[in-house]
Amino acid sequence: MPVAPIKTLFAEQALLPDRWARDVLIHYDPMDGRILEIEPNAKAAGDDYAKIVIPGMPNLHSHAFQRAMAGLAERAGGKDDSFWTWRQTMYGLVSKVGPDDMEAIAAQLYAEMLCQGYTSVAEFHYLHNRPDGGRYAQPAETALRVARAAGSSGVAMTLLPVLYNQGGFDGEPLSPAQERFRGDPEFLEEVAGVVEKGFVDRAFNRTGLAIHSLRAAGEREIREAVLERTLRDKRTPIHIHISEQVREVTECYGWSGKTPVEWLYEHFPVDKNWCLIHATNVTHGEIDQIAASGAIAGLCPTTEANLGDGLFPFRDFIDQGGNFGIGSDSHVSVSPVEELRWLEYGQRLVLRRRNIAASNGNPSVGGSLWRAALAGGARALGLRVGAIAKDHRADLLVLDHDHLLLEGRNGDDILDSLVFAGNTPLVKRVLAGGRWVVEDGHHVRAEAIKDNYRKAVKELF
Repeated sequence: MPVAPIKTLFAEQALLPDRWARDVLIHYDPMDGRILEIEPNAKAAGDDYAKIVIPGMPNLHSHAFQRAMAGLAERAGGKDDSFWTWRQTMYGLVSKVGPDDMEAIAAQLYAEMLCQGYTSVAEFHYLHNRPDGGRYAQPAETALRVARAAGSSGVAMTLLPVLYNQGGFDGEPLSPAQERFRGDPEFLEEVAGVVEKGFVDRAFNRTGLAIHSLRAAGEREIREAVLERTLRDKRTPIHIHISEQVREVTECYGWSGKTPVEWLYEHFPVDKNWCLIHATNVTHGEIDQIAASGAIAGLCPTTEANLGDGLFPFRDFIDQGGNFGIGSDSHVSVSPVEELRWLEYGQRLVLRRRNIAASNGNPSVGGSLWRAALAGGARALGLRVGAIAKDHRADLLVLDHDHLLLEGRNGDDILDSLVFAGNTPLVKRVLAGGRWVVEDGHHVRAEAIKDNYRKAVKELF
């Protein structure tokens, strides 16, 4: 079998891990998807040419199936609409989605992610069972479908099978709508093993563990699941929804005398392998504790705003050296630019001042946000992504240098304009795992993917 030649991309400007560099020649292997070598100050040469290249963004929190209901929960049902009323709309979708629908929706979502600049995703997967709650003949059926959708679209995946086995903090049984989510530690390990064998590219795809929340999983099951995963891999990513809603915090305190964050840190050795999703309603002391542990704060500003959850105390967190990444969660928006913009704007509205996220060493807000989200997202996924660096996945965004918003921009001025002025998508081409999957702003398989999505949604609704 002939060996595919090494490919190269020449960039006039490229965002490397430690700096912006000029005249960068990037060598990559289109077969295994790795970056092989980076040559700054090189002569113009290579297979492809671009003026501006930046790393693709990891998306650390996704519920793929929810993309199909984006916009359908925006009807007032009473004066106290909240996450809990939104959840009823979501349960309505859960009662209908089958494996074919799951794959079609996920493929469309991942294609959209790639067009917007996400090149890897952590799929927080809890739609395990049939609509009646029974197991599929292949217990990993739906997990295999989202993994296949990732492979066909070109996005790298960390699949996180979700532990979900109770309906509330006091151990109440699952409701009929929640039976689709049931998954005990033994089941999660079975799913992970099947999916890992199915990954074509094992270097840049993996599995981890997700705990839905403290209300949806008991201590014994959490401990067993964490032990199983860490025995397999001490560095496995562990994700959990935590302190998302005020009601969740109140109920947890009534159950245990502790807030969710207090309870988690008292019972488990939370460290840099953990990702705490949302952590919206936390105290200053909890912020310090999360930052000191090295855990990633998984922030999803557009979903948190859509659900009315509240605002994470971001400035306090980064002042303590906290690490964060971003996710599109329920996918009311599928844009890293919008997540980062609203992360900053929410803080400006609360604090009534500007340029909150600028770091001590960098006055650029866009630059500070993009770099930090790359690093935190990559760690949350447990993959070598999010950097133009040797042996990392070849995930590169070519920005539209002809767009007037980027005219005369260099260095971090590019990232500031991308984040704060980029309502029109500024991503022109995307290389994902060494393959060009987006050309002129469109996914290369867009039509086939859209046709399957249209069919699935037409039948669902």
